[in-house]
Parts: sequence; structure tokens; C-alpha cells
Amino acid sequence: MRICGGSGSVTGDMCEDLCVLRLVEYKRCLYYENGKKVIEARWRGNPVILKSKLENFSSYEPLGILDYQDTAEELSPLDVVFYATLEVRNSLGLWGKKLKSRDKSYSRAELASLWSLLQQEEFTFLRVLQDLSSHVARVLGSCGHFYAVEYLSAGHAWDQNIFSLDDVAVPGLQEQNGAGARGRWTSREMVHRIALSFLDMVWHFDNDFTHKLHLCDIKPENFAIRKDLTVVAIDVDMAFFEPKMRDILDQNCSSDDDCNFFDCSSRCDPMKRRCSPTRRNTNLQVICEKIFRPWFSPTLLGAKAGLPLQVELQRAVQECSETDWSEEEDGGGGRGGRDIHQRLLSILNRLVQEGRGSAEGGGAWEGKGHVHTALNF
Repeated sequence: MRICGGSGSVTGDMCEDLCVLRLVEYKRCLYYENGKKVIEARWRGNPVILKSKLENFSSYEPLGILDYQDTAEELSPLDVVFYATLEVRNSLGLWGKKLKSRDKSYSRAELASLWSLLQQEEFTFLRVLQDLSSHVARVLGSCGHFYAVEYLSAGHAWDQNIFSLDDVAVPGLQEQNGAGARGRWTSREMVHRIALSFLDMVWHFDNDFTHKLHLCDIKPENFAIRKDLTVVAIDVDMAFFEPKMRDILDQNCSSDDDCNFFDCSSRCDPMKRRCSPTRRNTNLQVICEKIFRPWFSPTLLGAKAGLPLQVELQRAVQECSETDWSEEEDGGGGRGGRDIHQRLLSILNRLVQEGRGSAEGGGAWEGKGHVHTALNF
């Protein structure tokens, strides 16, 4: 990983710690393909993830104004906001609404570093949304074309709970014996709470912004949980707001199969031989299929699979997964989509209350040396 160049060649709030004070320590490479690099590191003793879409700073398109100016001093703060807004619009299909004002001019290194970051859709997405949603990873700092996000352990399809539940620490639930949430809740109860956070994320992504936010690559590895069980989208390379989603789906086609863009799909109009720009399925439907169905399958639940609330949950998840959302208004976001969301919310809240009642009665205690999982219920 080469970030630090000559004096003043790149800038960022991590640069001094990385290049001068050596307070950023490399741990291991987590992902490297087609130039994209994801690195685990420690910054001032705290774990972070370093990311860049392209490995080398020189691989990014330079800001045109720097090609013919000896210095960037003539580029006013207003000009920089204008160029940055254009890039945000290009990346996300949106106009940036809030960019901090600045009185002094930008240096050449600042402009070059900023421009390399704005060309990375994931950075732009996370940076714009981190103050608006608790369900996206937080950007902690940057240096040149690399940026650091909070360290969160990704989910795994092979893990029956998807996420590691060992470090869960929910404020207000710590017992005097220090056992914390692990001492109060079974793994199954924590899964129910994580499922509620998935529903909260879906609701916010559908309703909180000017346009819907579509997740087109939904799999355990692209999500993580914080210690308070909040679900966080950690890989958003395939997340798009409605305007860009429509542009992606609006393609030539000969059948519906040609209108599938990873987890986002639409229908082919045989007369026009064109895909509908309106998404046919929804974030919730894909989460029900890929996350909830494995979690709440009778195979994992064992003897508890026949309990009334569990049966109700399984039916709701099945309906959520298999409903043809194309018959609903607004691409599945109409009344039917809202109804199934409310049903799942109601069932999971009742399961949480049921689990809380068991815990108060002592039935949910997990003593040392014996941790319940979904397989030994």
C-alpha cells in the first residue's frame, strides 16, 4: 500500500498519523481484485478498515482544472463546491444539498485528494449518508485516495446466526455479574432483534431520502452489526438511489431474464423490447429470501419450529419472499409491501417480548461454558 508520496502530494486527516507519526499499523489485506483494495489496520490503537477503489493514486482521473493551472489558488471554494456537487450527482444520481463552506482557497494536494475520493461511489455514498442514517458504516478519515471506515465484522453465510454475537454489548442490559447481553439473551433472541434492525433499515432506506435507496447485492458479507445490534451496510458498491436505478434497469431485452441486475429486477416489455425502469422486487423481499428464510427455517429452529409465533413468522417470511411485487403499486412499495413489513415487525416484536418474559423468569440465562445456538433449541 503506497499512499505517502513527496511532501504535500496528498492530504487528509489521516496523513500525518500515517506518513509522519506512523500511528497507522497494517494488519492484513482483506480483499484485492481489479485494483480495489480493502485492508485491516489499526489507527492510534483502534481497528479500522482502509479502502480504495483503485490501488494507485495516479489511476484516478485528475481534476481538469489542475492540468492547465500552475497552482490551484485561483480555484475558489465556490468552484470546488460546484465540481464536487457535479461528481456527487454523477456518482449517486443526486444533487448534493449540504457542503461545508470554506473561506480560504484549496491547495493542489487538497484538490487532488478530494477529487480521487469523490470518484469512489462508495466513499461518496457513505460520507453523504453517515449523518443521516445509523445503518451505514462511518467514514473516520482519509489520506489521499484511501479512506478509513469503522471496523465491523462482516456476516458470513456459513454461520447459522450470520453475525458473531460474542461482543454484543447493549447499554442498560449489563448484569452486575458482567455477563451483559450474552447473559440476558439467547442467540435466537439476539437474531430477532437483529431482524428488527433489518426492518428498520429497509424502512429508512425506503422513506428517509428524496428517493428510495435500492440495495442490489444483498448477502451476509455485505452487512455487519454494531455492539448494540444495529445492522450496518458495509459494502455499498451496488447501492443506488431511484434515479440511477432507473437508468440501470432501462435496457434492451428479449425476456425478463435480461432485466435482472444482481438482486434488482424489472420486467421486459415484449412489444418495446425494453426493460421497465421501475424495479419489480424490493429490498425487503430480497432480505426475506436471503437473510430471514435461512434464519427462521424449521431446520434450524428444531422443536421450536412448531410454536405458534414461529409458524406465523415462517409464513410471513415465505409470503414476503414469494409475492409477485410487480402487481403492487410503486414497484412493491404499495400497500401490500407496507402490510407485510408491518406483519413482520409485529411478529418479531412479540417474539422479543416473549423472550424478555422468559429472561425475567430466568429461562433465557446462558451460563458460562454453555452458549445456546439455534441448533440446540
